[in-house]
Amino acid sequence: MKKNIILLFLSLFCGLVLIQSCKKNDDESIPDPPNTEPPLGTTFIEPSAQRSGDAQAGYEYLIYGDYVDAGIPYDLYINIFGTNTENLLQRTGDNEILAPGVTALNAPNGVRVVATNCMQCHAQKINGDFVMGLGNSVADFTTDQSNNAQTLDLGVQFTYGANSLEYEAFEPFGRALTAIGPHIVAPKVGLNPAAKLAVVLAAHRDINDLSWQSSPLIPIPDETITSDVPPWWVMKKKNALFYSAGGMGDFARISMASSLMTLQDSTKARAVEQKFVDVMAYIKTLEPPVYPKTIDQEKLARGEVLFEYNCVACHGYHGANSTYPNLLVELDKVGTDPVLAGSNYTDEAFRQWYNNSWFSTFPAAAQFNPGAGYIAPPLDGIWASAPYLHNGSVPTLEDLLDSSQRPVYWERSFDTSDYDFEKVGWNYEVQSGANTKKIYDTTLLGYGNGGHTFGDHFTEEERSDLIEYLKSI
Repeated sequence: MKKNIILLFLSLFCGLVLIQSCKKNDDESIPDPPNTEPPLGTTFIEPSAQRSGDAQAGYEYLIYGDYVDAGIPYDLYINIFGTNTENLLQRTGDNEILAPGVTALNAPNGVRVVATNCMQCHAQKINGDFVMGLGNSVADFTTDQSNNAQTLDLGVQFTYGANSLEYEAFEPFGRALTAIGPHIVAPKVGLNPAAKLAVVLAAHRDINDLSWQSSPLIPIPDETITSDVPPWWVMKKKNALFYSAGGMGDFARISMASSLMTLQDSTKARAVEQKFVDVMAYIKTLEPPVYPKTIDQEKLARGEVLFEYNCVACHGYHGANSTYPNLLVELDKVGTDPVLAGSNYTDEAFRQWYNNSWFSTFPAAAQFNPGAGYIAPPLDGIWASAPYLHNGSVPTLEDLLDSSQRPVYWERSFDTSDYDFEKVGWNYEVQSGANTKKIYDTTLLGYGNGGHTFGDHFTEEERSDLIEYLKSI
């Protein structure tokens, strides 16, 4: 039984890098002023009003809160999975000995359980440092977790009894695992099926009061199209969430949907929603980790000029005078794998469910209206967020900026300290095929590494200078 028993729904957010071509004055060899007008093939994403909250209260709720309010009885969890002494979240009490991706809390009937939390997908170590808000790119969701659910169900019944309060506190968690498990199996380690999870959970919830339905009320698509997990700290700059800009309206309401795993009905949803206003306030305080190695300042300066004349129109300025244009880039322009943009949140049955459900009610309404393209995201902390592109198909920034060297099959160790700080991304080995779950296969549906060829025109020196600048933002 895997320790990582379930991913959380949040998968929230962003596409990947779009770079404009550079233009020079042939007569004087002096670049024209940078063009910051929205390029052809892009559309501005309109903002929506967001609520203000208490960042500290949001952090406390994130690491201790009951947004997923059912789980494995605490004593049984410790007996099966053991303890974790790192205490990366610096929690107290019985949470002190738990991994950051789970939380000890009281179920509605008072039983102490261990439930999953947001850090399963939105926190990770890199270079030995734990980074809150960094997308988890090493999690393994390649097995059908309904098998684990059945084993846990029998274990809880055997230990405490089928009519026990402990089983009552476990049952909503077990039924959710059983329902979603067959539908969210990722093809490779490191890929996240959170968007598909959202569709499956919606299918099992009443559109009005969100009560659990044993049979799905809307069709569930056959394909499981996964994605890379973008970092949380870019969220405060964005006017819409997720790679194809589908999440619009109130971000707190969109992001609290992870509670669909176990909540009883919309009464609990309203309580969680108020807390997630604070969670969003906390997320807005997050900043990217600083590149930990020495940066060549001369190369950085040259790279910053290249960035200004090639990248700013889509990705905005970074640093003290930060701006972000919030552009959706058409599929034909960016050229990256189009499958994610046409799956999950674009499924018409899901969209109709969400846009007519409790989540779309005022005054804090949320909607899913994905565009036919991908967001050109802010690049803050891009050095730490490998692999690249929305599907995690490119292992390093150097490969991203030179499409000719992107591997078809590649394998990494999934050791979070095994990082290439020069090419900027994961150390990897090129493979001739993909006969294990740890080898990324760009020939699979939805996992192509083509497109985003905007760096191909750079010389090797220019590419190196640009990467040096990207390390700094």
